[in-house]
Amino acid sequence: MCVSHVRASVALRSLALLALAATLASCATTAAPVKKKGPDPVHVAMYGPRPDERFPMPAIDISGVNPKYFRQQVAYQTMEPAGTIVIDTQNRFLYLVQGEGMAMRYGIGVGKSGLEFEGAARIGRKAEWPRWTPTPSMIKREPERNLKWANGMEPGLTNPLGPRALYLYKDGQDTLFRIHGTSEPWSIGKAVSSGCIRLFNQDIIDLYSRVPSGSRVVVLQHQAPAEEAMPVAAASDGFVPRAAI
Repeated sequence: MCVSHVRASVALRSLALLALAATLASCATTAAPVKKKGPDPVHVAMYGPRPDERFPMPAIDISGVNPKYFRQQVAYQTMEPAGTIVIDTQNRFLYLVQGEGMAMRYGIGVGKSGLEFEGAARIGRKAEWPRWTPTPSMIKREPERNLKWANGMEPGLTNPLGPRALYLYKDGQDTLFRIHGTSEPWSIGKAVSSGCIRLFNQDIIDLYSRVPSGSRVVVLQHQAPAEEAMPVAAASDGFVPRAAI
């Protein structure tokens, strides 16, 4: 074979390799980006809209919420009887004791007033879509925010108590400690400047439906960091199969 033919053959092979490399590079650059995994559909439904409420509630954007703060059934060892609410302010959890080593757990936000009570109380009153009146200490602490509501705020989506409120009493006296919803869902899992114990609005509706007036409530302060409990089941409708317990 003459030299010119050899050179031509080498040149053709080089061109073919360059074309193949370009094709592969094109495939690599046009590949679809990996989609970030979104929230679990069960949780999306759990915190979805509630059009049946007196004030129709929108869905909560849960894309930035730590999943540990979603409502879920967990293993929970306690000496408290079933039906007791245990509030762990340090770790931002509220537990509704179910017995047999299980509890329904809710993420909470803890306001300054939520740190001013410790011990046992009872739910003395329940209210759907309650009015809200800031306490004198709240007005003093944040007058620019609360003074205009000194005579009370009507129920609604912007009301700080949200759609439900549980009022705690001790020895027949109002403790001024409340468990309620929130108009600031981003605050769940955090310490906030005002209020008591707040839950997602969809969660306070769920809790409200499970506990009657007179239920025992235990508020714990300064707990050690909680061990991460293994969730048994998400509680979108209150039903948990026995096989999961």
